[in-house]
Amino acid sequence: MEFTVLSVLQITALLLAAGLAEIGGGWLVWQACREDKPKWWALLGGIILVIYGFIPTLQPIDEFGRVYAIYGGIFIGMSFVWGWVFDGVRPDWGDIIGSFVALVGVCVVLFWPRSSGVDATGSGASAAVGPADFAVMVGNSSTSTTTSTRLSL
Repeated sequence: MEFTVLSVLQITALLLAAGLAEIGGGWLVWQACREDKPKWWALLGGIILVIYGFIPTLQPIDEFGRVYAIYGGIFIGMSFVWGWVFDGVRPDWGDIIGSFVALVGVCVVLFWPRSSGVDATGSGASAAVGPADFAVMVGNSSTSTTTSTRLSL
């Protein structure tokens, strides 16, 4: 995707609209279920959340996962602002730094040059990484045999 001022403004406006719809709708449901607000708040919140589900489909970015990953980073900061404005919970330095780190991540994901022809394994085969590439990344990429890697907590 080639970015122009107009496309960046469109992406930003839709991210903010999606954030307001998801956070606002969720907040209304939360208020009705946990803060003893009227039950119709939950219904209204549910309707807003359904509307939220359609907003990302208006994005000029074609990749579902990328749109939601970008939105996720924006959502972090917007959630703290919402909590401060509507619930009076002032963000602390951890919240602010975490939001900034997420915003940096959003910029990397959004503006990373994808036409370079080099994938995450360094093979130069394509600009995208698929499930088969994961085995190469965690295994031995110098041979055709990969090793299994298990993660445990």
